[in-house]
Amino acid sequence: MEVKKIVITGGPCAGKTTAMNRIQGVFTKLGYTVLFVPETATELITGGVAPWTCGTNVEYQVCQMQLQLEKERIFTQGALTMPKEKILLVCDRGALDNKAYMTQEDFDKVLDIVGHNEVELRDSYDAIFHLVTCAKGAEEFYTLENNGARTETVEQASALDDKIIAAWTGHPHLRIIDNATDFEYKMKNLLDEMTSFLGEEAPRDIKRRFLIDYPDIALLESMPNCQRVEISQTYLVAPEGEENRVRQRGVDGNYIYFQTKKRNGAGNKRIRLERRLSKDAYIRLLMDADPSCRPIRKTRYCLTYKNQYFEIDVYPFWNDKAIIEIEQSDESAEIIFPDFVNVVREVTDDEAYKNLTLAKI
Repeated sequence: MEVKKIVITGGPCAGKTTAMNRIQGVFTKLGYTVLFVPETATELITGGVAPWTCGTNVEYQVCQMQLQLEKERIFTQGALTMPKEKILLVCDRGALDNKAYMTQEDFDKVLDIVGHNEVELRDSYDAIFHLVTCAKGAEEFYTLENNGARTETVEQASALDDKIIAAWTGHPHLRIIDNATDFEYKMKNLLDEMTSFLGEEAPRDIKRRFLIDYPDIALLESMPNCQRVEISQTYLVAPEGEENRVRQRGVDGNYIYFQTKKRNGAGNKRIRLERRLSKDAYIRLLMDADPSCRPIRKTRYCLTYKNQYFEIDVYPFWNDKAIIEIEQSDESAEIIFPDFVNVVREVTDDEAYKNLTLAKI
């Protein structure tokens, strides 16, 4: 059994929420059980415990540090009870992030109260991945709208980003993911760095879709290398040129929920923002469903075949066809389809087979 504890950190509006969703998808496919320790500052501040509500900033930082460390302890304790070979424990910020929000003198006071030293805390994590705030190099995408605990201006966010990097400097595996390219490539860089650290192959990032004849469902459900997932995707009312949707994903009553927003950026860039939702938040957002679209419900069969990972989507309104998808790192690489799948043609760029189009039928 192997438990790796890593930190995803960064300045305000750096893409951490989207990164968490990508991490879950990629590393689950690579055989990891992925656990997430939620960001402590956001939990406390949105709950009413904040630097400006506590007696002093030091008193608040002690609360945050103690809760952060206790959550990590409980998650690690739980991970060690799981009968899994590979567990990835992902912390949405770590203990050293606190240092960026106080003077060295105050930070030393906090460490003394909680009974830890800086090096011990910093090196308790296996790796640190810092996502640079979009306030540095992608200012047009900086926003306060997707985090109620965020209050920084662009200038403050940039300065805070530098402080967070400084706080983690000295860790044996600190990687900084900047904004030198577009957001999708930023996410790819993060996943490449993580897979390299974990000793895994680089993640696949080119999705191709093919129309196939309706598959043998009984065969799929009998295969040990195939897992069924029920998906319900609802499109919400969105401004012209934008796409907003929520998704329920799971099986047998156990579900997780996501919201995805897409919009056009500078040039030909397509900006994609994702966040995980609570069940209550998901239900509230369903009230904003686009009346011109029906919910898309599909059964997805996740299938491994000859070291490839396929997803077969079966829709209830089709009884003669389905869609099979695969992600590749090289679009020219040969795809070896399962011998029980009859491919009709590729529909990767065919608008008629995109989910949003299907929702409007």
